[in-house]
Amino acid sequence: MEAKRIGLVVAAKLLGYPDDVYPEILRETAEAVSEVEDLTLRSRLETVIRPLQSLPLRELREQYVWTFDWKEKTGLYLTAHELGDSRERGAALILLQHIIGDAGFVAAAGELADYMPLLYELLAMRPDHVHVRALDLRLAVATKRVADHLPEDSPYREVFAYLMEEVFGEPSEEDIRRLEAKREQADLDELPYPILYGMDGTARTGTDPTQFKMCN
Repeated sequence: MEAKRIGLVVAAKLLGYPDDVYPEILRETAEAVSEVEDLTLRSRLETVIRPLQSLPLRELREQYVWTFDWKEKTGLYLTAHELGDSRERGAALILLQHIIGDAGFVAAAGELADYMPLLYELLAMRPDHVHVRALDLRLAVATKRVADHLPEDSPYREVFAYLMEEVFGEPSEEDIRRLEAKREQADLDELPYPILYGMDGTARTGTDPTQFKMCN
């Protein structure tokens, strides 16, 4: 369980938008990983971080936008994977907001409740919460969908490979079919413009996945 928690937190931080403070987040994450006592786990996580460390910030931003904002199948919003453009997505987002609040957290202003890096961190920090535990399978299926559609040369490929191999495991075919059946097919695989804003219309800024904070 501890290895899973560490993996979720590391993935959450690595998958935040590469803004001006991202290099510092990357450095701090690498330092934290270097202190992991399990040598096998430490080595695996260093492999995950290394491709992101090797790229200049500008190129990493381009890769992030191209990978996660332009392509529907590799987007980072859980209910978009589950429901596509369905009208049910609004209700699903509200339910997630309630789950997050009930677990004692609030999401940062300007980010939707289904942003997967946020939910990775929530799952890591509140695995005891019954409704948060229920997110485990949903995130496994959506994470696999992203992993299966990442380009071979993506610097984020190792992050998702790690999540599938060491954190979630392979979801069943039935679980995958259930997701496919719910999603409306929207022709968004190659959008003519980047989604540089959260899907509620707010700008993508400040999306460092330290955005969960305990409610008072």
